[in-house]
Amino acid sequence: MENFKKRTFTGFGEFFEELKFIIKNRNQIKKLEAGDLIDAKLRQRLMIAVTEVNGCRYCSYYHSKLALKAGISQEELVSLLVCELKDCPEEELLALVYAQHWTEKRGQPAQEMIDKIKNKYGADKFETINLAIRMINFGNLSGNSFDFLLYKLSFGLLGQN
Repeated sequence: MENFKKRTFTGFGEFFEELKFIIKNRNQIKKLEAGDLIDAKLRQRLMIAVTEVNGCRYCSYYHSKLALKAGISQEELVSLLVCELKDCPEEELLALVYAQHWTEKRGQPAQEMIDKIKNKYGADKFETINLAIRMINFGNLSGNSFDFLLYKLSFGLLGQN
């Protein structure tokens, strides 16, 4: 996997486009967070898979705690935190690989990957997986952008570049 640590928004246009998506889909996001669309373990696996590609330290810490609370083992969590999927359930591997691919390609996944996900999980679950990916991607880029701004404003004393 390519190294894309500490991704930030490319500009205000990207930020507002993603914010608009989040607002438009807030009802589905509520259902996702409530566990109505996918279970908590898969949701947290997706969150960590995206977060580790983007390198957001805030989201990594927060979703690691939520993953353990959801019942993900310490061994699996360690594996996810280094972008390995060896301890993840086999039936979720394609979704997690897709989440990493989507993130590496900055939201422009290969059509072949989209087709594989739709064929394996169906159209509704595909939409839910994409919703989870875009939701955490927005959080990651927001956290990293804040960290970068903090770093610059403090002349390198706070935050991380």
